[in-house]
Amino acid sequence: MEKVITIFGLGAGDIDQISLGVYRTLTSSKAAIYTRTLDHPVIQSLMNEGVNFQSFDEVYGQHQDFESVYDQIAETLIQAAQQQSIIYTVPGHPMLAERTVQLLLEAEQRDANLKVHIGHGQSYLDSLFTALSIDPVEGFQFVDATSFQRFDLKYGQHIIFTQVYDEMIASEVKLTLMEDLPDDYEVTVVHAAGSDSEWMKKVPLYELDRKVPISNLISVYVPPVPKELRNHQFERLREVIAILRGPNGCPWDLEQTHESLRPFLIEEAYEVIEAINDQNDDKVAEELGDVLLQIMLHGQIGEEEGFYSVDDIIQSITDKMIRRHPHVFGNANLESSDAVIQSWEEIKQEEQGDQPSSVLDGIEKSLPALLTALELQKKAAKVGFDWKEKTPIMNKIKEEIKEFEEAIENQSVTNSEKEFGDLLFAIVNLGRHEKINPEIALGRTNQKFKSRFQYIEKRAAENKKSLKDMSLSEMDRYWEEAKTNIEKER
Repeated sequence: MEKVITIFGLGAGDIDQISLGVYRTLTSSKAAIYTRTLDHPVIQSLMNEGVNFQSFDEVYGQHQDFESVYDQIAETLIQAAQQQSIIYTVPGHPMLAERTVQLLLEAEQRDANLKVHIGHGQSYLDSLFTALSIDPVEGFQFVDATSFQRFDLKYGQHIIFTQVYDEMIASEVKLTLMEDLPDDYEVTVVHAAGSDSEWMKKVPLYELDRKVPISNLISVYVPPVPKELRNHQFERLREVIAILRGPNGCPWDLEQTHESLRPFLIEEAYEVIEAINDQNDDKVAEELGDVLLQIMLHGQIGEEEGFYSVDDIIQSITDKMIRRHPHVFGNANLESSDAVIQSWEEIKQEEQGDQPSSVLDGIEKSLPALLTALELQKKAAKVGFDWKEKTPIMNKIKEEIKEFEEAIENQSVTNSEKEFGDLLFAIVNLGRHEKINPEIALGRTNQKFKSRFQYIEKRAAENKKSLKDMSLSEMDRYWEEAKTNIEKER
């Protein structure tokens, strides 16, 4: 048996907005007429003319989320249509911001006996554009206030939030917008656009849920946001980099190549590490921005040369993260960090295909020597070439110290250098066993030495002394003083 559901829209506000055909059908039909909500001006007008509606208003109080409400409405309508053809009415136009209609259309695709007919209905968008005096061709985004994500919003366009039913939803919209916009950014609240009860009110963002009467006929309009207020967004950064590399851009930026930028990427990465070691959050954010700048410049150069773009960079890492986290984006069950690391390496090996000729292949040649030593040891350890505990490593370090001392006594520069390298390699191995990155550890010590030595310089200057005129014991006294004072400051 064919199940038929005919859906009509009731317009944006009053009975004058529904078509004559819809009016005649509703006032003369013998079919059961359902409506999502009675809270609409047209409903009362039609009821006064004898139209009977069965509403779903009580369903809203039975669920914690709107999706469950809409699921129940759609299921009830489908069951009712099994008995006879029915009519379902919704505010506005059936195809505009009506989740229940979408659910019915999805059900029609699954059920050959279900037929969903979309009737007429005037969208309130036309009236809204007229009331706000905006042209959507400039860029327009229509957003369901009950289900949206902050990063979906395009602030360079006109944005209209619909379904701002109550103060809680208005508050969510406000708080989300305030993540990106000033608290006093002006938005417009529109009530019942195109109807006799239409009104508009401009309010600063922070008052959106305070001094505005909220109802199911409310929309919130956010005008395009000036570029200077969007400097924190990725697309704005991308635009700035393109301008810097453009015809009227910066001479220095225009001269840069992948090769010329190499030292800056390394330098900025180390400055991030220094800021982290200093536990300076503001500095960390600034230095990470400098690293991002290098990535954006490389991306822009790649795009100009036609080889790749920032989009390719982002897609590459996004695809990789999804592939290598099957326990998050798939059905794999990995319950420990060790299991995650093992899975990562297995997936990486599958992706790379052919095995390298050596276990030690694939280490970046530009890595500092300490990090190269660490990577060599990690790769060798994966095939079992590793001590299981640190005692033999400590013994190896002692052995290398003795051999280094002997090379010095023999006054052999070549052997001294070789034995010193062996000693460093053994120390890196100990750090690896203790999960210590040698580059970071040495970097922290360098910074510590710098801070303490500069303290000695400061104290010498306070006493009007030159370091050259000070004895080692004097400087050592200030050094010990620095250890205490700097630690207190931190």
